[in-house]
Amino acid sequence: MPHEILPRLTQEEIAMSLALDLRAWRFENNHLTRTFKTFGWKASLMVTNVIGHLSEAAWHHPDLSVSYASVTVKLQSHDAGGVTRRDVDLARMIEQVVGWQPAKTGSSLEGTPQTPDAGYIKYD
Repeated sequence: MPHEILPRLTQEEIAMSLALDLRAWRFENNHLTRTFKTFGWKASLMVTNVIGHLSEAAWHHPDLSVSYASVTVKLQSHDAGGVTRRDVDLARMIEQVVGWQPAKTGSSLEGTPQTPDAGYIKYD
């Protein structure tokens, strides 16, 4: 069963979403784009797997570029020919999960140290 094709967002709607809660993302070449910096290959693979899981669960498939110390995500609704609400919603979910910092939430979970030997994500 095909999903509904959503209308493309306007430049103003995209700018509003970026300013509101996707500050590390940018609109570039008709995609929402974000690069996550990591401490190395294992972390880059973990970030890639998290994004893969979220994308598959959402039935939405980003373009990913994976390198030793970074993962770049590019979101666009190909069927609509541009950025739609689906892309913004998936970007928010990716940001929420990959950007989660347990130590900043008041949780008993302390999070990984930001050191080369133990680090995971290089948080903004």
